[in-house]
Amino acid sequence: MNKNEQSVIDRSTLYVVSTPIGNLGDITYRALEVLKNVDLIAAEDTRHTAIMLQHFLIKAHFTTLYDYNEKQKTTQLLKKLQEGQSIALVSNAGTPLINDPGYHLVRRCHESSIRVVPIPGACAASTALCASGIASDRFCYEGFLPKKSQARKNRMKVLAEESRTLIFYESTHRLVASLEDMVTIWGPKRYVVLARELTKTWESIYGLPVGALVLWVKEDDIRRRGEIVLIVTGYKRQENELPRNALRALSLLQNEMPLKRAAMIVATIYGIKKNALYKRILEEQSQKSIK
Repeated sequence: MNKNEQSVIDRSTLYVVSTPIGNLGDITYRALEVLKNVDLIAAEDTRHTAIMLQHFLIKAHFTTLYDYNEKQKTTQLLKKLQEGQSIALVSNAGTPLINDPGYHLVRRCHESSIRVVPIPGACAASTALCASGIASDRFCYEGFLPKKSQARKNRMKVLAEESRTLIFYESTHRLVASLEDMVTIWGPKRYVVLARELTKTWESIYGLPVGALVLWVKEDDIRRRGEIVLIVTGYKRQENELPRNALRALSLLQNEMPLKRAAMIVATIYGIKKNALYKRILEEQSQKSIK
């Protein structure tokens, strides 16, 4: 290294380096300098990362860090950092730790007073969100939904009244099933944007109410191929609509105490009107008695 290169990298430091999600032109100058000058690169897939570095004429020393060896490898990497080496952590694409390995290493570094330096860059979730046309002031990143339908539906039920914009990653072979489950749990009118192959040649960003989006995807197999991000509008509560969790809590509490007291407690917890809760339960009890 020359003197200028030495000033870029600090000893005993872990650099968390974001890499392009498709278009190699999205790499940052700072990321290239770090990858060029660190002692070691910990990569999710060394073959994948090597191809990228070859493009930029960077020669590097590699080690692997993926889901199945992360805890074991963390101990080894931590020792190297404590001995004064500098290490760059990269995933196959985008920002490490966002649905990629690296959490255990970063946490152990903080616990061991090892400096962690983030090198920001591409991230599929934020890239899709900013181009979706859906509210981006408040959002909730959920990563991949569960693989099995019932578990996926259960997760969607938990998120049914989430008012923030929701961000999901989805795989090609589960896309249709996940969209169909959204229709079942959230109804066909919830607006969803499907962002596919971002920054790549066949990039596509398309939004429809989810009931129509399922049909659109089914029309052409190409529409479900590649890396996929789903941006979902948050739940919009109707005027005078009561939260499902509040109604469930009231239903449980009324078995343990007088209805008025139960309504007062639930109204206080959820910040809603007690009379509205009380009236709703009386209406439900009246309908049950008629049946």
